[in-house]
Amino acid sequence: MKNYNLPDYAEYRFTWGQRFLYLSEGSLLVIMVGYFFYQSWIACVCLFPLLLFFLREKKKELAKRRRQELSVQFKDLVLSLSANQRAGYSIENAFKEAYQDMEMLYGAQSPVCQEVRYILLGLENNMALEKLLYSLGLRSGQQDIMQFADVFLIAKRSGGNMTDILEKTAAVIGQKIETDQEIRLMISAKKMEQRIMNMVPFLIIFYIGTTSKGFFDVLYHNLIGAVIMTVCLGLYGTAYLLSKRIVEIEV
Repeated sequence: MKNYNLPDYAEYRFTWGQRFLYLSEGSLLVIMVGYFFYQSWIACVCLFPLLLFFLREKKKELAKRRRQELSVQFKDLVLSLSANQRAGYSIENAFKEAYQDMEMLYGAQSPVCQEVRYILLGLENNMALEKLLYSLGLRSGQQDIMQFADVFLIAKRSGGNMTDILEKTAAVIGQKIETDQEIRLMISAKKMEQRIMNMVPFLIIFYIGTTSKGFFDVLYHNLIGAVIMTVCLGLYGTAYLLSKRIVEIEV
């Protein structure tokens, strides 16, 4: 297993397509800020750290989305394991059967299928199943998976009823996921409002600048105007971060 790079779900690596897409989006954002707040290409160059911040936030967002995806898929994995154990399979063989179910549900490249392949490979190399699950729990950053790994370790050592443990674990994880999905559904409208409000300052500046030519000229290409617009940009950035934190609720 040392020869394989196991994914760390706290980090995210862009694909080449995503790198091009988000570099384009971030560059457009920097140009918009530079134009609307300063009307200066020099300002666009000075605002380059904003592009780095944008890419970092995108990575965090995609990493969070992948963790949520893994959590949902892991719940179905546990249900499949429980069904296979009730059918008489050992827990090790139950993972082999569960992989086929997960492949049909989510595809071979899904996070859960990748993790099950790692687990099966580890079992072939005589690694303890509980250690493989514990590794997944640590890397996933998901409390449910980590707790499952801990419970599995205790049950394995104490000879507990693994089938009942799997069923109860799946029920708990499923309930939490349903609650999380209900909350996300309730705040989805607020998130859309947040995105619209984030664009309002740019739209106002564009509208006034278009309908009243020269109205903002006093704020551009002079020191006092640059200071005022920088303060406005700082207030806008603070409001953006606060609104983003408000609509991000962890279950």
